[in-house]
Amino acid sequence: MARSVRLTKLHRRRFARWLLNDDRAHKQGRQPQHSWWEVMCLTGVDYFSTLGYQPGIAALAAGSLSPIATLILVLLTLFGALPIYRRVAEKSPHGEGSIAMLEHLLPWWQGKFFVLCLLGFVATDFIITITLSAADATAHIIENPLTPAFLHGQEIGVTLLLVTLLGTVFLRGFREAIGLAVYLVGIYLLLNLVTISVGLYQILQQPIVLSNWQTALFAEHGNPLMMIGVSMLLFPRLALGLSGFETGVVVMPLVKGHQSDTEAQSRGRIQNTHKLLTVAALIMSFFLLTSSLVTTLLIPAAEFQSGGRANGRALAFLAHQFLGDGFGTVYDLSTIAILWFAGASAMAGLLNIVPRYLPRYGMAPDWARATRPLVLVYTAIAFVITILFRANVEAQGGAYATGVLVLITSASFAVTLSARQRRSRQGVIMFGAITIVFLYTTVVNIIERPEGIRIAGFFIGTIILTSLISRVWRSTELRFEDIELDETAQRFIAEESHHTIRLIANRLNAGDEREYFLKEQEVREDNHIPATDPILFLEIQVSDASDFGGTLHVSGVEVHGYRILRTKSAAVPNAIAAILLELRNQTDQLPHIYFGWAEGNPIQYLLRFILFGEGDIPVVTREVLRLAEKNPDRRPTIHVGG
Repeated sequence: MARSVRLTKLHRRRFARWLLNDDRAHKQGRQPQHSWWEVMCLTGVDYFSTLGYQPGIAALAAGSLSPIATLILVLLTLFGALPIYRRVAEKSPHGEGSIAMLEHLLPWWQGKFFVLCLLGFVATDFIITITLSAADATAHIIENPLTPAFLHGQEIGVTLLLVTLLGTVFLRGFREAIGLAVYLVGIYLLLNLVTISVGLYQILQQPIVLSNWQTALFAEHGNPLMMIGVSMLLFPRLALGLSGFETGVVVMPLVKGHQSDTEAQSRGRIQNTHKLLTVAALIMSFFLLTSSLVTTLLIPAAEFQSGGRANGRALAFLAHQFLGDGFGTVYDLSTIAILWFAGASAMAGLLNIVPRYLPRYGMAPDWARATRPLVLVYTAIAFVITILFRANVEAQGGAYATGVLVLITSASFAVTLSARQRRSRQGVIMFGAITIVFLYTTVVNIIERPEGIRIAGFFIGTIILTSLISRVWRSTELRFEDIELDETAQRFIAEESHHTIRLIANRLNAGDEREYFLKEQEVREDNHIPATDPILFLEIQVSDASDFGGTLHVSGVEVHGYRILRTKSAAVPNAIAAILLELRNQTDQLPHIYFGWAEGNPIQYLLRFILFGEGDIPVVTREVLRLAEKNPDRRPTIHVGG
């Protein structure tokens, strides 16, 4: 029995080590860089793969107006989203994206809260990308003539199997292979070009379909102005065709720049990313327009409906109809592969989002830095979404569009704020107008298809709740990864290294000789410190209390003979504890620090510490030291008087 218990514990420890192994060495290494067109293919597995379902969704949403509504989508892509993300690329050459722009433009807690809300929409976008892509891949599998009959009606099961396969691959350690993306995108676009070309040829051979379409347009909508007006109202339903731009700037670190580029000046990378975004937008615009035209004119409207053979796979329907089941099967396999890889790209994006933001805010537990636990969480969520939407592509379109539109709107808002800071009136007017258009589109999409905002609201609520719990739970961590002392601070410490180091914690006020004289006199009297023992003052200025950790920069200052160590930190007690331990490690002596008692409501002080980085500093400093140093004999000594 005892042996069985020991084996069970051993297996649990091994499983925990495997689960929490996040391959940090790989993450910290320099990422290989590639030509912009190769990286474009990596973003294209998400962007271009929407051709698998976009024409069908457009036909369902707009009917005979689908090509006109798609034209409006293309215009907004080229003259709205593209200029916005070209500017985002200039402001985030290291892949920070529009979220980081807003984080810098909106400081303190309001910026963090805004970022947490945007992360909810990012989660919506990427999770729905996984589930929608898997559902559309399932549609291509089941509707293929060579598929066994027993799979018909098993859409949910097949989709869950694809999601499970995706999660399993990431649990084993997935690496985004640009080489594979290049082949997938190249083959997929070639097959789509052949299919669309054949469709256009069929239209030329059967001019009756074009005249029938024109007749239907005028019969339903009267005149061209009415057609354009209705198409503009219908456009928000097609907005998921705008996906891919945020991914394009997130992968910027993979783009090879000029040899003269540096980390601070990456003009070559920015220029090549501009090429990436522009060429991707032009390619997608061509395919969106032509695919919408051929599918609307050549496929009966009934086939687009739920259960129809073109539902979620309009171009595949044409490939089978005009080029035979052999070519159609190759097309299906290519579409299934790129849709699956789009889910992989979305999963990789999710795995990069959490470590980039939440741990830095102190709003995620330590295990959130590891890949495998997050894969299990995201896979479980994808399972729930797939079951709730019954693996239906059209049903998930609204949620997907909501995530995409909110991200583009936030990017437009960030670029507009940036233009305002640069005092560029023309930029504010132009980007502000684009922001209004995207905001309108987002609001209309949310009103018409509220499932997206419900899912995003769930993610936002969950992220905020868990973030606050994590922030409180981790508030007494040491936080700081490194401490840097300038030359003067190092000299002060070296002078004190041969005897007991005594520090007086001081809140900086006037910063004159009188302030330090009175403070030293008070502390020496309260704690019976001999006049012959030298002292140092330690002053912590609260910077952005919404930040969590990072590097602590300590400078030495001398004011009328009084020696002072000064730094800025998001949390005063944690910074004091970190400096005390650094002094202990450098001098091999236990430093002593002297505080005065804080008077007031302890609950109020607790909230002040969590929100503003201050509070009952002596008590919290001692707790931070207790957790950081398990051996009581190795802990710096805290004195409280007054």
